[in-house]
Amino acid sequence: MESVKARFVVQSQYWKILIILAFVLTLTAWLLNTPPGLMGKADAIGYAVCHRIDLRSFHLGDRQIPLCARCSGMYLGAMLGLIYQALIGRRRTGIPSWKILVPTSLFVLAFIIDGLNSYLSMFPGAPGIYEPNNTYRLLTGTGIGLAIAIVLYPAFNSTVWRMIDPRPALLNFKSFAVLVALAFGLNALILLENPLVLYPLSIISAAGVVVLLTLVYTMVLMMVFKVENRYNQFSHFVYSVLGGLTLAIIQIGLLDFVRFFFTGTWGGFHL
Repeated sequence: MESVKARFVVQSQYWKILIILAFVLTLTAWLLNTPPGLMGKADAIGYAVCHRIDLRSFHLGDRQIPLCARCSGMYLGAMLGLIYQALIGRRRTGIPSWKILVPTSLFVLAFIIDGLNSYLSMFPGAPGIYEPNNTYRLLTGTGIGLAIAIVLYPAFNSTVWRMIDPRPALLNFKSFAVLVALAFGLNALILLENPLVLYPLSIISAAGVVVLLTLVYTMVLMMVFKVENRYNQFSHFVYSVLGGLTLAIIQIGLLDFVRFFFTGTWGGFHL
């Protein structure tokens, strides 16, 4: 019995070393092959998931920020939603009531309508509902980001923790209304396009891409290796998160490579 336990411990240590090596090698390769500087790395993250069309992005002076207006809103909204729920509803796994799901569904519908309307505007003579602009893109992007967070947060908790709270993180409409108000306040700050505010928010939005992918891949790894619902604290599954982060970087790196291979530039698409 002791020998079996000892072999398990040794194998576990091997896996931990392998995960650390994979993470270090993957991160190093990505850092060495992407544009320099913090904003350059954020550009490379945005480059993997966003068209980065200049006219559809906010700017720091003459410099385009890493994600377009819609994607900036989406990932900032998702980050805000995740942090807010973690603060008010730790380890909660419940689905919010219909009073919250209905307006959240309207956020999703607004995102679809504005995205389609914005896409049609690229074709001269195509019918459009209204004149698209970056304010609408930001607002609808933020709405879908909140929706993603409202779905992803309980799903992650349901996958990870041994002891869970079955109540929803957003217990009532008031808690949801506060989240929406915070999101609108965040949008107002972005629309000011003050460099002192826009710079850190643009970095956070790019980080949001990595965070969302890491959470999803961490859940997938736990389910693949059948180790879900076993943990009481973060330190117990930190290597699963590190594995998820490694996969997130790999995905971003592969998308960067494919796009750069075909375009030969780190810039966005041009209308």
